[in-house]
Amino acid sequence: MVRERSKNTDVYSAVAYRIILGLLITLLLGVFLFWRIDSPRVEQIRMNIIDKVIPNFSWAGIPLTKAFDLLLAAKSYEEIFEQNQNLRRELQQMKAWKEAALQREQENAKLLDLNKVRLDPKFTKITGVVLADSGGPFRQTVLLNIGKRDGILDGWAAMDGLGLVGRISGVAEKTSRVILLGDTSSRIPIKIDSGGQRALLIGDNTRYPSIEFLEYPETVRPGDRVMTSGDGDVFPPGILVGQVIKSQTGKLRVMLSADTQRLDFLRVIRHLPREKVNTAGGLVGQPSTQLSPSQND
Repeated sequence: MVRERSKNTDVYSAVAYRIILGLLITLLLGVFLFWRIDSPRVEQIRMNIIDKVIPNFSWAGIPLTKAFDLLLAAKSYEEIFEQNQNLRRELQQMKAWKEAALQREQENAKLLDLNKVRLDPKFTKITGVVLADSGGPFRQTVLLNIGKRDGILDGWAAMDGLGLVGRISGVAEKTSRVILLGDTSSRIPIKIDSGGQRALLIGDNTRYPSIEFLEYPETVRPGDRVMTSGDGDVFPPGILVGQVIKSQTGKLRVMLSADTQRLDFLRVIRHLPREKVNTAGGLVGQPSTQLSPSQND
């Protein structure tokens, strides 16, 4: 009994499905033919239908319009982002050219007074590739693919194309670690280029290390260039570090010229300490000779 009822229900469902499908196909064909009839009266009927139906369904096109506008805005944003990245790269290049021009101008002014300047042959640079960021939230370091086999020593300065980045701290056979200027263990002797004041650049795990032990901080202005001083023979003097900025609390800090967020290649400066003069020369501090009896006469 139950099986017969289920069979009858299936039959009725199949028949109803076929009837509905046939009516739908017939309706679509009728609409198609009606829309294809080339007659002034039918054309007028079509226009009347459009005038009555389309305004009532205008709300249905709003989501499509908004979606299309959103796609256009996303495409425009992507183009603006790409242009912004290109402008940032060009700005970094222009900064590098500006610093290079300023350094060449200073060198030219010095060489006008000193015609015969002998450069230290040991003062050379080794370029390495940044392998990884080995630091953490409380340590700012990177790894280079150069080490003892390349003659790298602890304490040497590392810089990118714009300025000082940090110093070598830890050397293996094929790799070395660079502590960035923002690390809390970084202490760099610096000089304010405008007035020649000397101070220490101390990292505090921020992008802008602080200037400490400055004798006359009131004479320093934001925008003054900061260079390495060469004190303690830690770094060679005259390496560009950045420029002075003032925080909201009035503390003097340095905005680094190097872009420490995008480090691909670093140049390590081969700098050996200067020899110390421990003994007096033949002409300095030489004891006077005793006069002979004939000279006394």
